[in-house]
Order: sequence, then C-alpha cells, then structure tokens
Amino acid sequence: MNKTENQMLIIFGASGDLTARKLIPAIYDLYKGKHLPENFIVLGASRSNITDKEFRNKVVHESAFLADDVSKEENNYINEFSDKLFYEDLGDDYDTDYDRLSKRISDLNSKYNTNNNYIFYLSTPPSLYEAIAKNLCDAGLTDESDGWKRIIVEKPFGYSLETAKDLNTGLQKYFKEKQIYRIDHYLGKETVQNLLVTRFANSIFEPLWNRNYIHHIEITNAETVGVEKRGGYYDKSGALRDMFQSHLLQIVSLIVMEPPINSTAEEIRNEKVKALKSLRIMRDEESLYTNTVKGQYVASKIDGKEVKGYREEDGVNADSRTETFAAIKFFVDNWRWKDIPFYVRTAKCMPTKVTEVVIHFKTPHHQVYKDQDIANMDNKLIIRIQPDEGILVKFGVKVPGQGFKVERANLDFQYSSLVDSNIMDAYERLLLDAMQGDATLYARADEVEAAWAFVDPILDYWADKNVKTYGYSAGTWGPENADQLLEGDHGFRNPGPRLTDESGFCEIN
Repeated sequence: MNKTENQMLIIFGASGDLTARKLIPAIYDLYKGKHLPENFIVLGASRSNITDKEFRNKVVHESAFLADDVSKEENNYINEFSDKLFYEDLGDDYDTDYDRLSKRISDLNSKYNTNNNYIFYLSTPPSLYEAIAKNLCDAGLTDESDGWKRIIVEKPFGYSLETAKDLNTGLQKYFKEKQIYRIDHYLGKETVQNLLVTRFANSIFEPLWNRNYIHHIEITNAETVGVEKRGGYYDKSGALRDMFQSHLLQIVSLIVMEPPINSTAEEIRNEKVKALKSLRIMRDEESLYTNTVKGQYVASKIDGKEVKGYREEDGVNADSRTETFAAIKFFVDNWRWKDIPFYVRTAKCMPTKVTEVVIHFKTPHHQVYKDQDIANMDNKLIIRIQPDEGILVKFGVKVPGQGFKVERANLDFQYSSLVDSNIMDAYERLLLDAMQGDATLYARADEVEAAWAFVDPILDYWADKNVKTYGYSAGTWGPENADQLLEGDHGFRNPGPRLTDESGFCEIN
C-alpha cells in the first residue's frame, strides 16, 4: 500500500456546493478510516468573505451532508476533524495576486508541518483553470524543489476537442503533466475498477475477451431524474457531452484495452489511450445516420404524478434540440475487436437508475440443442456498476425431467455480500489516490483528447437541424428505434433495480 505523506489540500471554490456535498464528506470518511497522514490540513479558498470558524460550521457542524456523522460522534472527535479546516478569502476575483494566499499557505505549512506538499483542487468553472494555474505559478506555489505539488481539475474538461486542447495547453504552461490530475468520479467506483480485475485476473474470462467468443457489448447508463435544476447547464451540454464523452468512454477504454505490462498507473493509462485511439471515428453522414440515435424526453404521468417534458424545464430553450438520450453503435479497429459492435446508451428520465456493462457471448458453432431456441438465450456476463453492485453470469442449464429442455440460470455475486463491504465513495478513493500520487484512475491529456476526437464528429452531425431528435415519454426506455441499432433479434437489456432482474418494463398512465 502506498504511503500518504504529510500534506495540505487547497480547495478553490470552497464555498461552492461540491465542497460541502462531496469533498469534505470524503475527507471526513478518510479521517474516520484513519487514512489521513499525521499532519494534514485543508485550506478552502474562494470569493466569500467568511472566517475559519464560519467555514467549519458551513461544511461540518451545520452541514446537511455530514449531519448523521456529526450526530453519532463525540464533540471532541468532530472538533478534532473540523480543526483541520481553514479558509482564505481571495477577494472579488480568482484571477488576482496570490501573495496573500501564498503567505497563508506558508504559515499553515510551518505551523502544521505539511512538508511543502500541496494539492490544489479546482472546484471552479474550467474557464478559470488557466488563470488559477498561472497565479499559483507566479506566486511560486508550483515549484517542486521542496515538496511535491499536484493540481486536480473537475469535468467538464472541454466542450470539444479544440477546447480540451486549449485547456491542456493552458494547464501545461504552469504544471507538468505528471502533476495534473483530471478527476472523473466514475473511475472511483469499485465496480469500474473491478473491470480490470475481472478481465486480467481470471483465466475463465481473459482468453474469451475477444472477437472469437464475444458477439457484441452493450453499456447502459440510465437516470430516473430529469435535468432538475441544471437546465441552463444541461441545455448547452446534452447527454453526449455530459456522460458519454467522459464517464462512458472511460468504461469503454477499460473493456477495449490490451493487457498492460504491469499494474502501474502509466502502463494502464498507456493502454487506455491506445484503446480510445482505436475507436473507429464516424465522419461520413451515412455512418452517423445509421449508427446514432438522439432523443429527448417529453411530458408524461408516472405513478399518477405529472412529469414535465425537457423543454418545459427551467432554463431550457422552448425549442431546444439538446439530447437527453443518446445511443451510439461503433466499432474498434484492432485485432481483438474487429467487426464486434459496441452499443452505448445514456439517458435521463428512465424507469431505473442503473449503470451496467453486458458482454454477450457467441452461441456455440455446433448447436446440439438448437431446437431449444438457445440461440436467443446467449451467455452473458453482466457487470453492474450501480446500484446493487456486482457481477452476474447467465448460462444454460437442463430443466429437471425427461428430455433436454434448456433454461437460462444465474450465477451472481454482489459486493454487499462481502463480510467487509465498506466500499469507499468515489471521491474518497480518488482523493486518497491523489494524496498518494497514484494517477491510475485519473485521465491523462492524450486520453481526454482521444475521447473528444471520437465524439466531435457526432456532435457536429447532431448540430444539423435536419437530424431528427426523437421524443420518448419520461419514464420509458427511450425511443423505440434505438433498439434497431442492434443487429438481428437483439435489443438492449432493460435492467431493473436489482442485478438479477430480467428485462424491465414501464407503464405510462
């Protein structure tokens, strides 16, 4: 296990929602789990004029996100944690002189012996990344001659390939690439990481992980909620930018990648980049028309409750063509995956909140039991990322009695069944990795750019007003023609809340 050295975490945008909702609870869990080093403190920095005490009250003592933890523990224990938190007001603008901030960091570093090791967490809009990086550099806070310096940046990392390149260039002027950690909370999920273990640590799967044995692969990411209060942001983003380009292509890279030489961060990331660069980019209109479907939820009634359509949401243009549903079929141009289709869909207002990967294996070449319709009962490996995290294998068994009637059975494993099932929250795991200098689960510059290179032509095509945006009732599994992307009699698996649920259904009243 890597050692966590003494250090200071400086959070820009510390008065914002992410700090109270995710970052401080994750740091508290690390504190509770005894994962923090002996000398560790947090310095919040933003434009709000508040004191250390007011900051501690906001994110710990009076925080709705830590209320349960605070109520269960002794005051001394909570105070010991909150005493690690400090705050510095940056004034009216992030793009300003950081001399005062530098002096505060230096004073805290001397007092609490954090050994000049600093992580700068940018919980700010991406438009501020370069300005903050420059000001940190000008203040001498990026210099690694005494202690290491790292910077974590949140998604969205770019709006297109061009803007992603600009962001990378802007950060790399002031930080070396090895200092930059681009966070994608999806990679912090235990079951996403387990994709690597499932593939490379099991001889029952590794030899089958190729075009000779796999028929097709599908990935579903579904959310039951609409855009809620994010209408203004979402209408400029859409499902393809919000989920597919980042989270889902990261999952694709773990499925597609070749075995790395070893388990070090750089070797794993090298193979992920190769995987993303091997995706066949669709540039011609015919391919884009045939292999992509965009949709948008419309008003309906679910469980007797009226649900607004996307265009009726606050902050959304009344004539918006922004997609809340995206389904993409694509291929990978390498030996392992030649001619094997991948199907990925992501959507809002679905019947079930779920993210899962389904590996469909080919039917046996010589079908002894073809009269049993076993061709339509293909073997599946289902890796559930959320909820009810686990792995499910579907295979054929003989029904007891005369003859050879074949039925599909389940072999499943759930993380909740483990004796020690204390699974780290995604931010908890990713923060600890950054504290230890492990970049395995963080995206590299060329990784981000390779993902955008694949997505950009789809976005350009969808921007054409002649491209249809299909409506689907809120609470259903999306436009019917999305299933037409799949070859033959196959369709998307519509999962239920539990891993072992068969294809789900929905009712619209």
